[in-house]
Formats: sequence, structure tokens, C-alpha cells
Amino acid sequence: MLKNNKYEYVEITDFAAEGKCIFKSEDGVVFVEGNVAPGDIVDLQIVKTKKKLKEAIVTKVHSLSKLRTEPYCLHHTVCGGCKWQHISYEHQLRFKRQQVVDHFERIGKIKNVEINPIVAAPRTEYYRNKLEFTFSNWRWLTKEQMDSGQPYSKNALGFHVPKRFDKIFTVDHCHLQPDPSNTIRNSLHHFGELKGIPYYDVRFNVGVLRNVVVRTANSGDVMVIVQFGQQNDEAITDVMEYMKHTHPEITSLNYIVNLKGNDSYQDQEVINYSGENFIRETMEDLTFLVGPKSFYQTNSEQAYQLFSVARDYAGLTGNESVYDLYTGTGTIANFVARQAKKVVGVEYVEAAVQDARRNSELNGITNTSFFAGDMKNIVNESFLAKHGRPDVIITDPPRAGMDVPVVQTILKAAPDRIVYVSCNTATQARDLALMSEDYEVTRVQPVDMFPNTHHVENVALLVRKS
Repeated sequence: MLKNNKYEYVEITDFAAEGKCIFKSEDGVVFVEGNVAPGDIVDLQIVKTKKKLKEAIVTKVHSLSKLRTEPYCLHHTVCGGCKWQHISYEHQLRFKRQQVVDHFERIGKIKNVEINPIVAAPRTEYYRNKLEFTFSNWRWLTKEQMDSGQPYSKNALGFHVPKRFDKIFTVDHCHLQPDPSNTIRNSLHHFGELKGIPYYDVRFNVGVLRNVVVRTANSGDVMVIVQFGQQNDEAITDVMEYMKHTHPEITSLNYIVNLKGNDSYQDQEVINYSGENFIRETMEDLTFLVGPKSFYQTNSEQAYQLFSVARDYAGLTGNESVYDLYTGTGTIANFVARQAKKVVGVEYVEAAVQDARRNSELNGITNTSFFAGDMKNIVNESFLAKHGRPDVIITDPPRAGMDVPVVQTILKAAPDRIVYVSCNTATQARDLALMSEDYEVTRVQPVDMFPNTHHVENVALLVRKS
């Protein structure tokens, strides 16, 4: 019972969306954030109320759930990244599949299709090929650090503290990306402090060292992109020369001078300082060139599993015309091209389309064509007349899903099969409902791309009704 906005000795009931957990009380559902798990017995403090929904934080833990496992990362109490590392992997997978089931049934009204067991990741640590770290002169200190009485530098290189845009905690060791990621980051942090180079202050948009991106490829290539917040030629040269000579494992060393108020760099000039201006990712016998601005799935191993499911669902025999919507740098398009008659890729970003064409050329693929522009404006009747109506459409939209005009365009194109790849099953289910009059969902395969998080990728096959 709720008393003074508090619950005492209550059991966390289940997982919820966005990595939260829930407690089902007589007063309604209470959403609980933080390091909790179903089965925990806790005290709760309500921090927000909205109609019958409440949000709470844990104030005391009385006993721990059997679903738990020991967190492996020393930053787990402050970092918002691997929120579920305290949950055993088998239970993570169970909930992720259930999340797909719930979204399909509640949002998509799809209840007549079997959701396959999720494809588990072979590695639950060191699986990412890209991480971005931020420099700050406003370092976040944990309570333990503040209570220790030890002097700490105000400079930090690491991740944002959840819900704090201006606070960065120093990462000593991250379990997300394989070496040499940790070595490069810590080395750069040490050099910046040693040389007294000013770290970035996000509140006033001043400071030299601003951001660093590390990309590691399954080919062994390593890309580093250092962002500077000021055009300080001496500091830039010092940093880049240090990185070049101290870390010969870096095969592509680049930098950006970004004077804007945010760290996004798609509109910024990337200067290649040494090495090549790309790294190579491989998939089967294909090679993909990944530039500083290129998108590539951040879990290479599981990307192969995801694309293999999509190719299988497409049911290609070599005679099909395939449209690949939201093609990005053409990874899926090139991956399926050798099993299709032709593949037409459409993508909003012109630079990505250029990468897609380059990747086709690199791999000797001649039956692909790529076009840049707004999906709903490009794929119209004249486009279909020119390039032919597709037998299969593969669509891999962003988290927001597909705009209604894009769904309508797909329905007008009337392919025999639609393969919908999604990183957000809520918006995927919504879009599938919009196509339910003309298409039936026949196969569904979740894939775990991001262990120790609540995120799940999902592939659905839609077959046109006769």
C-alpha cells in the first residue's frame, strides 16, 4: 500500500519497456528505473505520478532476485550503457523475445504468427566496433570518489552520466569494444592531461579536446577521429603526431575542427592525418569500406546473422527485382545482390549512396543501382515505371519506423514479399498493422545485437495476400 509516496517491502514484478522494471500495485503500475530486477524485494520512493502510471526509485534493497548475476564492469553504477549486466543473459533473451511478442500483439494486433527464439550473441562483451568518448573539464565523481579524500583532476574522457548533458565520468575500462580501444582512449587522456591541453566545456563551447571516435573492424583495421573545439594548430599537431607515432595500430587517423554547439559531424570536414581514409569490414566474401561518416552496424558478428535472416526471408532465386529501402551504405543491398536479378537501393543521405556505389564496385557487383533522396518522393509511379516493380522489398528504417507515405508507396508497389528489418519493434508493429489488409506476417526472427541492454533487432516477413 502506498504511504507518504513510499512502498515498503514490495517485489519487483517484471521487465518493462526501455529497460525499466515494474511493480504492479493496487494503485496501478509503478515503473522503476535503476539497478533492479524482477524478484527483488525493495522499498520504493515515488518521484513522478501521471494518471495511473507512477515512476519510482529504489531507496532500499531487502533481498535480491535469482535472475541476477554479478556485474562485471567497475562503472556499472554510474554508466547508462550496459544497464542489464546485472541480469543473467538467458533472462535478458527471454524478455527481449517477450517484448517482440507484446508489441506485435498489442500494437500490431498480430497474434497468429510464431515468434522464433531469439538469435543469441556469441559474445556479450567486446562486441561493438564503434564507440564515441567525450572530453570535459567538468568531471563527474562518484560518491565513493568524493568520500575518499583523494585529489582528482577536473578533466574527464569518457561517457555522459545519464540525464546530465554537462557531466562526463572518466572511463578506465569499457567492456563494449575490443582492444586497442581502451588503450587508445586512456593514452590520449594521459597525453591531454600531461600537455595541459584544455578540455572542452560544453556550457560555454570552449576548449580544445572535444571528442574522440574509435572504430575497430573485423579485418583488424582501426580508425580514430579526434574532434577539436578550437582551431589551435599547435595543439592539433601535438595530439595527432602523438597518436600517429605512439599507436601504429591505427590504420586511419583523422581529425575534425568542430566549432558548433554539438558534437555531430556529418556536416563537418574530416581531415585525414595519416593512413587510409577508411577501414574495411568483411562479411562472407564481401568487403565494405567504412569511412569516417559511414554507417555500419555496430555489432559485426550479429549484423551477419541479421542480414542472413533477411536474405533467407527474401526467398531469392536469382530472378527477382529487389528494392532495398533505407539502404544506407548498401550493406544489405550488396549482401543479397548475387542472389537477385537486380537490386535498387534508396537512401536519404547522398554520401551514404556514394559509399554504397563504391562498395558495389569494390566487390565486382554490377546489378545494383542506388538513389539518394526522400523515400516518399523518390519511389513514385514514374520511378516504378523506370526501374520496374519489385518482387521483393527489404526495408530497414530508423527507430522511428516508416512514415505513412512510405508505407503507402510500398503498398502501391505491391511486391510479393516484404522483409522488414527493425531496431524498434514498437514502430515495426505499428507499420505492420498499416499493411495488414494486403499482407500477412508469416515469419518473425528476433536477433540480439546489443547484449546487456534492452534493445532487440527483429526481422519480419510479409507475404502478399492472394
